Parts: sequence; C-alpha cells; structure tokens
Amino acid sequence: MKKLTLFAALSCLGLAFTTSALAQPAAKPAPKPPPPKPTLSGLNPPTTQPTGTQENTPPVGFVALFNGKDLSGWKGLLKAPLDNPYNRAKLSPEDRAKAQADADEKMREHWKVEDGALAYDGHGVSLCTAKDYGDFEMWVDWKIGPKGDSGIYLRGSPQVQIWDPSNKSVGRSELGSGALYNNEHNPRDALVVADKPIGQWNTFYIRMIGDKVTVYLNGKLVTDNVTMENYWAGQSKLGEQPIFPTGQIELQHHNSPLWFKNIYIKELPRSGSEGGQK
Repeated sequence: MKKLTLFAALSCLGLAFTTSALAQPAAKPAPKPPPPKPTLSGLNPPTTQPTGTQENTPPVGFVALFNGKDLSGWKGLLKAPLDNPYNRAKLSPEDRAKAQADADEKMREHWKVEDGALAYDGHGVSLCTAKDYGDFEMWVDWKIGPKGDSGIYLRGSPQVQIWDPSNKSVGRSELGSGALYNNEHNPRDALVVADKPIGQWNTFYIRMIGDKVTVYLNGKLVTDNVTMENYWAGQSKLGEQPIFPTGQIELQHHNSPLWFKNIYIKELPRSGSEGGQK
C-alpha cells in the first residue's frame, strides 16, 4: 500500500512538473544582428598611383596629356553654341577648321605654361584635348584661388566639379569638389569634403567606364561609380539620352584663375555594354 502511494505521489509530481514546464513560454531565439550599415562600394579604388617622381612624368601604363613645356596636344573650345557637341557635329569640315582656328587663337591669349603647370588667367575659353577619349583612367593635379570655380568635362560634357568649399555665395560648394555637378536624376554631390586649403595643389583620380564615373580627391572617394547624365540632351532628356561614347576632355573656363599639371591618362578597352554605349 505504501509503495503504491509513493508511486502515485511520484507520478503526480512528474505530471505537475510536466504541466509546469509546458506552461512556461518557449525560449525566444537569439535576436538577429542588425543588417550592416551601407558603406562605400570599395570596388573602384585607383589602380595605379602616380609615380611621385619628376613632374609631368606619367606612371607606367599612362601617357601625359601635358608635357610641362607647351600647349602641344591641346586646343581651344569653340564658342557657343558650338561648345555643344551636337552643334559641332553639324559643321562642315571647312567651317569646323575655321572655328577651331579662331578658338585656338583666343585660347593661346589666356592659357600659358608657368613653372611646369598650365596657368589660366580667368578669361577666354576652356582648354580641350586635341584627341577624343572613351573609357579611361585619369590623374590630374589642380589648384584654384579664393572663390575659384572650374571643372573637368568628360567626353565634352559637364562635369567633375572644382570649386572653393568656403565660398558661401555658390550653392552646394560647401559639399566639396569632385562630384558630377550637372546631374539631375543621379547623385550630384561629393560624398565627403576632401579639398585641400585654397592655394594648395589637389589631386583627382577619375575613372570613366561607359556612363559610370568614379572620382577620388586627394585619396578619398568622393564619387562612387555614378551615372553621368547627358547635359547636352536638354533638361527634359536628362537620364534618358546616354552620355556620348567618346569626346574631348576639357579644363573648364569659369572666370577664375586656374592651374593644372601632372595630367595623365590611360585608355581602357570598351566592353560594349556599359551605359548603352558601344
């Protein structure tokens, strides 16, 4: 009788324990870690650093667009409305040659070589490469004065911005140089301010593949594989008409004294698919 009672008691105790365990809420799974914060892609670092040796001497694999001595390989930008590539394309060879001769004469009045650098007095026209380029990597050193404003046109289109971040009279200049100023639908401002103090030399690394542009300023990523829009197609067509497959590189005249040197370029093979270009 005692054994039966003990067994019954143990059974009741087990049942009570089981019931109590079932009544407890299930343990919550460990919380999932939060998703990582968005970071820069890191997929577009410069592939070749400048040699850091003699001025205007290109790194391996690059060629110098400026020889440090004269304006060989450069030309003046045709005056408006022929600064527009669509309008230039309509010119006859004879008319284009005449317009180019006039632009070159005006350019030489205001662009000089001083101490191994291209120096611009703030008047005249933009300076353009005599050759057109498609996909490329490019290094260029530049310097501006107080309230300076300029840019580098890629394939004849505006522009990788250059300006004085402390100039409060120009909207968005405080965001720094190196962005695609004329974009409307894609990013247009620099990721970080990487400009050196006014009057000091800055270094751009620019890569353009298809319609995508990456820019480093003084070693910091400021434009990360951004689509460059076709400014010349007109505001209503921005984001629809792709950028030109080739075009000249232009050092922009914007009524500011400018200096450029150590301008190197490496042409890249075309894949035939980026940005709708072939």
